[in-house]
Amino acid sequence: MKKHLLSLVVLMLFATGAWAQNLSPLGIWTNEEGKARFEIYKCGDKLCGKIVSLKEPLRNGKPKMDDNNPDKKLRSRKLQGLEFMKGFAYEGANKWDNGTIYDPESGKTYSCYMKMVGKNKMEVKGYIGISLIGRAQNWTRVD
Repeated sequence: MKKHLLSLVVLMLFATGAWAQNLSPLGIWTNEEGKARFEIYKCGDKLCGKIVSLKEPLRNGKPKMDDNNPDKKLRSRKLQGLEFMKGFAYEGANKWDNGTIYDPESGKTYSCYMKMVGKNKMEVKGYIGISLIGRAQNWTRVD
């Protein structure tokens, strides 16, 4: 009886582990403020993200542009459709790391990781240097 119970417990642990590894960030997400929607998608063997819609897409009747970009040549890019996340590789434990995230509000680019905390919840953390110091947001899947 104990062998059967132990076998069942081991089987449940493996099944839970396999389920956890199937959590994927691919899809459409929104941030905590609900200012925008983002698509996380495959780009080669990595993951990238782009802005697919903005809650307020216009400024003075025109599409919002990447006005705060430190590269003056890039300030004429529209924010909607902008690839602002790139280079994420799967690190295990439902975490994609070694990516970057661009903040169009500040014009700064940060190191970043994405970690699935549920089927429809993801922690996204931008940081400088080490990931212990930085700013995390919880994103919610919307598709």
